[in-house]
Amino acid sequence: MRIPWRRRPVGRSQRLLDIAGVKPGSVESTDDLEVCRQVAFRAAQRDHSATAEILAAIEELLEDEAEYEFVVAFLENLQNLVSHGLDTLRSLDEIRPLLGPHSAICWDTVTGFWAAVADWRARNGVPLESSSQILGVQNEQLQLLLWTANRTLATGEKLGIVDAVRYEKAVGSPIPGYSHIAVALRIMGQDSP
Repeated sequence: MRIPWRRRPVGRSQRLLDIAGVKPGSVESTDDLEVCRQVAFRAAQRDHSATAEILAAIEELLEDEAEYEFVVAFLENLQNLVSHGLDTLRSLDEIRPLLGPHSAICWDTVTGFWAAVADWRARNGVPLESSSQILGVQNEQLQLLLWTANRTLATGEKLGIVDAVRYEKAVGSPIPGYSHIAVALRIMGQDSP
């Protein structure tokens, strides 16, 4: 049986995967969203030795304005992971000091967006679910998907990409230069609106 040719990550993606220690072939394509998830998942691990180097590389990427969307996707995944308060993952207090000045601005922008989503959900009286169900997942691939796509609030409730899409559709206020609607469409293999 012939194995179809797979695209391999290159450039910034390959550099970040190398720094993070992601094994060759474990990321099957150059999909930015997958690279961001994989690298953020490694960087968030308490026992990962290259977190500072990954965040330094992210800061360097921001020297090119074209990299903003990629960096925001990475930082959002990382924020979601550290929000869960798991012992195996670094905390917000451990990550925040490692951010460069431009990354810190992006970090705060993402934080502000998710605070607005949480406020919007609360104002509309839509009850949120507990994050305990997703945090109990043992399969690492499911952890990667669920823990990066959702964040745990201080109340123990979760918000996810679905909430972000609903918020953007209702209010029309995405993160400047980064829309969850466009991300959702890319995941589904459709073009952006």
